[in-house]
Amino acid sequence: MRTALVIGTGLIGTSIALALAGRGVQVYLRDEDADQARTAAALGAGADKEPDGPVELAVVAVPPAYAAEALAAAQRAGVARGYIDVASVKGGPRRALEEAGGDLTSYIGTHPMAGSERSGPLAATADLFEGRPWVLTPTPVTDTEVLNLALELVALCRAVPVVMDADAHDRAVALVSHTPQLVSSLVAARLQHADETAVRLCGQGIRDVTRIAASDPAMWIDILSANPGPVADVLSEVAADLDGTVKALRALEAADAAGTAGVEDVLRRGNAGRDRVPGKHGAAPAEYEIVTVLISDEPGQLGRVFADAGRAGVNIEDVRIEHATGQQAGRMQLMVEPQAAPALTAALRERGWALRQ
Repeated sequence: MRTALVIGTGLIGTSIALALAGRGVQVYLRDEDADQARTAAALGAGADKEPDGPVELAVVAVPPAYAAEALAAAQRAGVARGYIDVASVKGGPRRALEEAGGDLTSYIGTHPMAGSERSGPLAATADLFEGRPWVLTPTPVTDTEVLNLALELVALCRAVPVVMDADAHDRAVALVSHTPQLVSSLVAARLQHADETAVRLCGQGIRDVTRIAASDPAMWIDILSANPGPVADVLSEVAADLDGTVKALRALEAADAAGTAGVEDVLRRGNAGRDRVPGKHGAAPAEYEIVTVLISDEPGQLGRVFADAGRAGVNIEDVRIEHATGQQAGRMQLMVEPQAAPALTAALRERGWALRQ
Protein backbone atom coordinates (compact mmCIF):
# COMPACT_ATOMS: atom_id res chain seq x y z
CA MET A 1 0.00 0.00 0.00
CA ARG A 2 1.38 3.37 -1.02
CA THR A 3 -1.48 5.83 -0.45
CA ALA A 4 -4.45 6.11 1.91
CA LEU A 5 -7.08 8.67 2.84
CA VAL A 6 -8.27 8.75 6.46
CA ILE A 7 -11.66 10.40 6.87
CA GLY A 8 -12.13 11.33 10.53
CA THR A 9 -9.13 12.22 12.68
CA GLY A 10 -10.25 11.22 16.16
CA LEU A 11 -8.47 8.66 18.33
CA ILE A 12 -8.91 5.70 15.96
CA GLY A 13 -8.48 7.52 12.66
CA THR A 14 -5.36 9.36 13.80
CA SER A 15 -3.87 6.21 15.33
CA ILE A 16 -4.37 4.37 12.01
CA ALA A 17 -2.83 7.29 10.13
CA LEU A 18 0.16 7.38 12.48
CA ALA A 19 0.73 3.65 12.03
CA LEU A 20 0.51 3.88 8.23
CA ALA A 21 2.65 7.01 7.96
CA GLY A 22 5.26 5.41 10.20
CA ARG A 23 5.52 2.54 7.73
CA GLY A 24 5.99 4.64 4.63
CA VAL A 25 2.41 5.08 3.40
CA GLN A 26 1.46 8.53 2.06
CA VAL A 27 -1.55 9.41 4.21
CA TYR A 28 -4.05 12.18 3.50
CA LEU A 29 -6.30 13.44 6.28
CA ARG A 30 -9.85 14.74 6.07
CA ASP A 31 -12.13 15.93 8.87
CA GLU A 32 -15.13 18.24 9.16
CA ASP A 33 -13.18 19.89 11.95
CA ALA A 34 -10.21 21.39 10.11
CA ASP A 35 -8.41 22.14 13.37
CA GLN A 36 -8.57 18.47 14.34
CA ALA A 37 -7.11 17.43 10.99
CA ARG A 38 -4.33 19.99 11.39
CA THR A 39 -3.58 18.64 14.85
CA ALA A 40 -3.31 15.10 13.47
CA ALA A 41 -1.02 16.32 10.69
CA ALA A 42 1.18 18.14 13.21
CA LEU A 43 1.55 14.84 15.08
CA GLY A 44 2.98 13.23 11.94
CA ALA A 45 -0.17 11.36 10.89
CA GLY A 46 -0.12 12.64 7.31
CA ALA A 47 -1.04 15.66 5.20
CA ASP A 48 -4.24 17.59 5.91
CA LYS A 49 -5.05 18.09 2.25
CA GLU A 50 -6.88 16.27 -0.51
CA PRO A 51 -4.96 13.76 -2.63
CA ASP A 52 -4.28 14.63 -6.26
CA GLY A 53 -6.16 11.54 -7.44
CA PRO A 54 -7.67 8.29 -6.17
CA VAL A 55 -5.77 6.60 -3.34
CA GLU A 56 -5.57 2.86 -2.79
CA LEU A 57 -7.63 2.75 0.39
CA ALA A 58 -10.06 5.14 2.08
CA VAL A 59 -10.51 4.59 5.82
CA VAL A 60 -13.75 6.06 7.17
CA ALA A 61 -13.27 6.65 10.90
CA VAL A 62 -16.47 8.48 11.89
CA PRO A 63 -19.21 7.53 14.41
CA PRO A 64 -21.45 4.60 13.38
CA ALA A 65 -24.45 6.84 12.68
CA TYR A 66 -22.50 8.70 9.99
CA ALA A 67 -20.38 5.87 8.58
CA ALA A 68 -22.70 4.87 5.71
CA GLU A 69 -23.22 8.48 4.62
CA ALA A 70 -19.48 9.15 4.62
CA LEU A 71 -18.76 5.90 2.76
CA ALA A 72 -21.39 6.58 0.11
CA ALA A 73 -20.10 10.13 -0.43
CA ALA A 74 -16.52 8.91 -0.75
CA GLN A 75 -17.55 6.22 -3.24
CA ARG A 76 -19.53 8.70 -5.34
CA ALA A 77 -16.46 10.95 -5.46
CA GLY A 78 -14.26 7.99 -6.46
CA VAL A 79 -11.56 8.86 -3.94
CA ALA A 80 -10.15 5.31 -3.64
CA ARG A 81 -9.98 1.80 -5.05
CA GLY A 82 -11.20 0.29 -1.79
CA TYR A 83 -13.21 1.56 1.17
CA ILE A 84 -13.40 0.44 4.80
CA ASP A 85 -15.00 1.82 7.91
CA VAL A 86 -13.81 1.24 11.47
CA ALA A 87 -17.11 1.84 13.29
CA SER A 88 -17.71 -0.29 16.38
CA VAL A 89 -20.89 -1.80 14.89
CA LYS A 90 -21.04 -3.44 11.52
CA GLY A 91 -24.51 -4.66 10.50
CA GLY A 92 -26.24 -1.26 10.54
CA PRO A 93 -23.66 0.69 8.50
CA ARG A 94 -23.48 -2.08 5.88
CA ARG A 95 -27.28 -2.15 5.43
CA ALA A 96 -27.44 1.66 5.37
CA LEU A 97 -24.72 1.79 2.72
CA GLU A 98 -26.62 -0.72 0.59
CA GLU A 99 -29.86 1.26 0.98
CA ALA A 100 -28.03 4.43 -0.05
CA GLY A 101 -26.98 2.76 -3.29
CA GLY A 102 -23.37 2.23 -2.20
CA ASP A 103 -21.06 -0.27 -3.86
CA LEU A 104 -20.56 -3.30 -1.61
CA THR A 105 -17.94 -4.80 -3.92
CA SER A 106 -15.40 -2.08 -3.08
CA TYR A 107 -16.31 -1.99 0.64
CA ILE A 108 -15.49 -4.06 3.69
CA GLY A 109 -16.58 -3.30 7.23
CA THR A 110 -13.90 -3.54 9.89
CA HIS A 111 -13.54 -2.90 13.60
CA PRO A 112 -10.20 -2.64 15.43
CA MET A 113 -10.76 -3.89 18.99
CA ALA A 114 -8.72 -1.19 20.64
CA GLY A 115 -9.43 2.19 22.13
CA SER A 116 -9.17 4.38 25.19
CA GLU A 117 -11.34 6.34 27.58
CA ARG A 118 -9.61 9.38 26.03
CA SER A 119 -10.64 10.72 22.64
CA GLY A 120 -9.32 12.99 19.89
CA PRO A 121 -6.07 13.05 17.91
CA LEU A 122 -3.94 14.00 20.92
CA ALA A 123 -4.81 10.64 22.51
CA ALA A 124 -3.71 8.72 19.39
CA THR A 125 -0.68 6.41 19.24
CA ALA A 126 0.83 4.45 16.37
CA ASP A 127 0.93 1.27 18.48
CA LEU A 128 -2.71 1.40 19.63
CA PHE A 129 -3.63 -1.72 17.62
CA GLU A 130 -0.49 -3.77 18.14
CA GLY A 131 -1.40 -7.36 19.00
CA ARG A 132 -5.11 -6.53 19.20
CA PRO A 133 -7.91 -8.25 17.26
CA TRP A 134 -9.13 -6.38 14.18
CA VAL A 135 -12.45 -7.72 12.90
CA LEU A 136 -13.15 -7.90 9.16
CA THR A 137 -16.73 -8.46 7.95
CA PRO A 138 -16.61 -9.06 4.19
CA THR A 139 -19.84 -9.57 2.26
CA PRO A 140 -20.29 -12.29 -0.37
CA VAL A 141 -19.62 -9.68 -3.05
CA THR A 142 -16.56 -7.99 -1.49
CA ASP A 143 -13.81 -7.75 -4.10
CA THR A 144 -10.71 -9.82 -3.31
CA GLU A 145 -8.45 -6.82 -3.94
CA VAL A 146 -10.34 -4.79 -1.34
CA LEU A 147 -10.09 -7.63 1.18
CA ASN A 148 -6.34 -7.80 0.54
CA LEU A 149 -6.01 -4.04 1.07
CA ALA A 150 -7.85 -4.35 4.39
CA LEU A 151 -5.61 -7.24 5.43
CA GLU A 152 -2.55 -5.19 4.52
CA LEU A 153 -3.84 -2.30 6.62
CA VAL A 154 -4.29 -4.65 9.59
CA ALA A 155 -0.76 -5.98 9.10
CA LEU A 156 0.72 -2.46 8.88
CA CYS A 157 -1.03 -1.61 12.16
CA ARG A 158 0.38 -4.88 13.60
CA ALA A 159 -3.04 -6.11 14.63
CA VAL A 160 -4.51 -9.62 14.38
CA PRO A 161 -7.20 -10.11 11.67
CA VAL A 162 -10.43 -11.88 12.67
CA VAL A 163 -13.09 -12.57 10.02
CA MET A 164 -16.70 -12.55 11.26
CA ASP A 165 -20.26 -12.10 10.08
CA ALA A 166 -21.36 -8.49 10.66
CA ASP A 167 -24.37 -9.27 12.87
CA ALA A 168 -22.42 -11.89 14.86
CA HIS A 169 -19.81 -9.18 15.47
CA ASP A 170 -22.46 -6.80 16.78
CA ARG A 171 -23.75 -9.39 19.25
CA ALA A 172 -20.20 -10.12 20.37
CA VAL A 173 -19.22 -6.48 21.00
CA ALA A 174 -22.50 -5.95 22.86
CA LEU A 175 -21.18 -8.50 25.35
CA VAL A 176 -17.48 -7.67 25.54
CA SER A 177 -17.44 -3.91 24.91
CA HIS A 178 -20.75 -2.07 25.00
CA THR A 179 -22.27 -3.67 28.10
CA PRO A 180 -19.05 -3.27 30.15
CA GLN A 181 -19.14 0.45 29.36
CA LEU A 182 -22.66 0.80 30.74
CA VAL A 183 -21.95 -1.37 33.79
CA SER A 184 -18.83 0.68 34.54
CA SER A 185 -20.87 3.87 34.26
CA LEU A 186 -23.60 2.45 36.51
CA VAL A 187 -21.10 1.61 39.23
CA ALA A 188 -19.34 4.98 38.89
CA ALA A 189 -22.69 6.78 39.11
CA ARG A 190 -23.06 5.42 42.68
CA LEU A 191 -20.05 7.57 43.61
CA GLN A 192 -21.50 10.87 42.35
CA HIS A 193 -23.35 11.68 45.56
CA ALA A 194 -21.55 9.28 47.90
CA ASP A 195 -20.25 10.54 51.22
CA GLU A 196 -16.73 11.95 50.92
CA THR A 197 -15.53 9.55 53.60
CA ALA A 198 -16.59 6.61 51.46
CA VAL A 199 -14.96 8.04 48.34
CA ARG A 200 -11.65 8.42 50.15
CA LEU A 201 -11.63 4.67 50.70
CA CYS A 202 -11.52 3.98 46.95
CA GLY A 203 -8.89 1.40 46.11
CA GLN A 204 -7.67 -0.40 43.01
CA GLY A 205 -10.85 -2.45 42.66
CA ILE A 206 -13.13 0.54 42.16
CA ARG A 207 -10.52 2.18 39.91
CA ASP A 208 -10.42 -0.91 37.69
CA VAL A 209 -14.20 -1.18 37.46
CA THR A 210 -14.81 2.52 36.76
CA ARG A 211 -11.83 3.36 34.51
CA ILE A 212 -13.84 3.35 31.28
CA ALA A 213 -16.65 5.34 32.91
CA ALA A 214 -14.46 8.37 32.09
CA SER A 215 -15.29 7.89 28.37
CA ASP A 216 -17.02 10.59 26.33
CA PRO A 217 -20.83 10.25 26.71
CA ALA A 218 -21.52 11.70 23.25
CA MET A 219 -19.31 9.09 21.62
CA TRP A 220 -21.02 6.26 23.50
CA ILE A 221 -24.50 7.51 22.69
CA ASP A 222 -23.52 7.23 19.01
CA ILE A 223 -22.22 3.68 19.53
CA LEU A 224 -25.11 2.44 21.65
CA SER A 225 -27.70 4.00 19.34
CA ALA A 226 -26.28 1.83 16.56
CA ASN A 227 -26.45 -1.42 18.57
CA PRO A 228 -29.26 -1.06 21.15
CA GLY A 229 -30.97 -4.44 20.75
CA PRO A 230 -28.00 -6.75 21.41
CA VAL A 231 -26.85 -4.56 24.32
CA ALA A 232 -30.33 -4.62 25.86
CA ASP A 233 -30.35 -8.42 25.51
CA VAL A 234 -27.10 -8.76 27.47
CA LEU A 235 -28.17 -6.22 30.08
CA SER A 236 -31.43 -8.09 30.65
CA GLU A 237 -29.38 -11.18 31.51
CA VAL A 238 -27.19 -9.10 33.82
CA ALA A 239 -30.35 -7.69 35.42
CA ALA A 240 -31.63 -11.21 36.07
CA ASP A 241 -28.33 -12.09 37.76
CA LEU A 242 -28.48 -8.88 39.80
CA ASP A 243 -32.03 -9.65 40.91
CA GLY A 244 -31.01 -13.15 41.99
CA THR A 245 -27.96 -11.84 43.82
CA VAL A 246 -30.01 -9.22 45.65
CA LYS A 247 -32.42 -11.92 46.82
CA ALA A 248 -29.50 -14.09 47.96
CA LEU A 249 -27.98 -11.19 49.91
CA ARG A 250 -31.33 -10.45 51.55
CA ALA A 251 -31.47 -14.10 52.57
CA LEU A 252 -28.01 -13.80 54.11
CA GLU A 253 -29.10 -10.63 55.87
CA ALA A 254 -31.92 -12.64 57.43
CA ALA A 255 -29.39 -15.29 58.53
CA ASP A 256 -30.78 -17.72 55.95
CA ALA A 257 -27.93 -19.98 54.90
CA ALA A 258 -29.69 -20.63 51.60
CA GLY A 259 -28.47 -17.21 50.47
CA THR A 260 -24.89 -18.46 50.48
CA ALA A 261 -25.55 -20.71 47.50
CA GLY A 262 -26.88 -17.84 45.39
CA VAL A 263 -23.91 -15.58 46.12
CA GLU A 264 -21.43 -18.41 45.62
CA ASP A 265 -23.04 -19.30 42.29
CA VAL A 266 -22.54 -15.87 40.75
CA LEU A 267 -19.00 -15.61 42.13
CA ARG A 268 -18.02 -19.00 40.73
CA ARG A 269 -19.61 -18.26 37.36
CA GLY A 270 -17.64 -15.03 37.40
CA ASN A 271 -14.44 -17.00 38.03
CA ALA A 272 -15.23 -19.28 35.10
CA GLY A 273 -15.97 -16.36 32.78
CA ARG A 274 -12.85 -14.46 33.80
CA ASP A 275 -10.72 -17.53 33.08
CA ARG A 276 -11.84 -17.32 29.45
CA VAL A 277 -10.63 -13.75 28.95
CA PRO A 278 -7.54 -13.81 26.71
CA GLY A 279 -4.30 -12.74 28.33
CA LYS A 280 -1.30 -10.97 26.88
CA HIS A 281 -1.45 -10.47 23.06
CA GLY A 282 -4.70 -12.41 22.83
CA ALA A 283 -3.18 -15.66 24.11
CA ALA A 284 -4.83 -17.89 26.69
CA PRO A 285 -4.91 -16.34 30.17
CA ALA A 286 -1.80 -17.00 32.21
CA GLU A 287 -1.34 -17.39 35.93
CA TYR A 288 1.26 -14.77 36.69
CA GLU A 289 3.17 -14.29 39.91
CA ILE A 290 2.80 -10.80 41.39
CA VAL A 291 5.82 -8.98 42.80
CA THR A 292 4.73 -5.85 44.68
CA VAL A 293 7.16 -2.92 44.92
CA LEU A 294 6.66 0.12 47.15
CA ILE A 295 7.31 3.30 45.17
CA SER A 296 7.31 6.99 46.03
CA ASP A 297 5.75 9.73 43.92
CA GLU A 298 9.03 10.96 42.48
CA PRO A 299 10.19 11.36 38.88
CA GLY A 300 11.91 8.32 37.43
CA GLN A 301 10.63 5.72 39.92
CA LEU A 302 8.75 3.63 37.36
CA GLY A 303 11.61 3.77 34.89
CA ARG A 304 14.08 2.59 37.52
CA VAL A 305 11.92 -0.40 38.41
CA PHE A 306 11.59 -1.43 34.76
CA ALA A 307 15.32 -0.91 34.17
CA ASP A 308 16.23 -3.03 37.20
CA ALA A 309 13.87 -5.77 36.04
CA GLY A 310 15.50 -5.64 32.60
CA ARG A 311 18.97 -5.96 34.09
CA ALA A 312 17.76 -9.06 35.90
CA GLY A 313 16.64 -10.50 32.56
CA VAL A 314 12.98 -10.60 33.62
CA ASN A 315 10.14 -9.70 31.25
CA ILE A 316 7.26 -7.79 32.86
CA GLU A 317 4.06 -9.31 31.47
CA ASP A 318 1.68 -6.74 32.99
CA VAL A 319 1.74 -3.95 35.56
CA ARG A 320 -0.72 -2.30 37.91
CA ILE A 321 -0.18 0.75 40.11
CA GLU A 322 -2.19 1.44 43.24
CA HIS A 323 -1.75 4.85 44.87
CA ALA A 324 -2.00 5.11 48.63
CA THR A 325 -4.88 7.35 49.70
CA GLY A 326 -3.66 10.70 50.97
CA GLN A 327 0.01 9.81 50.55
CA GLN A 328 2.69 10.51 47.95
CA ALA A 329 3.38 6.81 47.58
CA GLY A 330 1.94 3.68 46.12
CA ARG A 331 2.37 0.04 45.22
CA MET A 332 3.50 -1.20 41.85
CA GLN A 333 2.39 -4.75 41.09
CA LEU A 334 4.62 -6.45 38.54
CA MET A 335 3.14 -9.55 36.92
CA VAL A 336 5.72 -12.06 35.73
CA GLU A 337 5.96 -15.74 34.83
CA PRO A 338 6.08 -17.79 38.06
CA GLN A 339 9.58 -19.09 37.36
CA ALA A 340 10.88 -15.52 36.97
CA ALA A 341 9.49 -14.21 40.29
CA PRO A 342 12.35 -15.38 42.57
CA ALA A 343 15.02 -13.80 40.35
CA LEU A 344 13.08 -10.53 40.10
CA THR A 345 12.46 -10.41 43.85
CA ALA A 346 16.14 -10.98 44.62
CA ALA A 347 17.30 -8.41 42.05
CA LEU A 348 14.95 -5.70 43.27
CA ARG A 349 15.84 -6.24 46.91
CA GLU A 350 19.53 -6.11 46.00
CA ARG A 351 18.95 -2.73 44.37
CA GLY A 352 17.22 -1.34 47.46
CA TRP A 353 13.53 -1.64 46.61
CA ALA A 354 11.09 -2.36 49.39
CA LEU A 355 8.83 -5.30 48.50
CA ARG A 356 5.56 -6.56 49.91
CA GLN A 357 4.05 -10.03 49.71
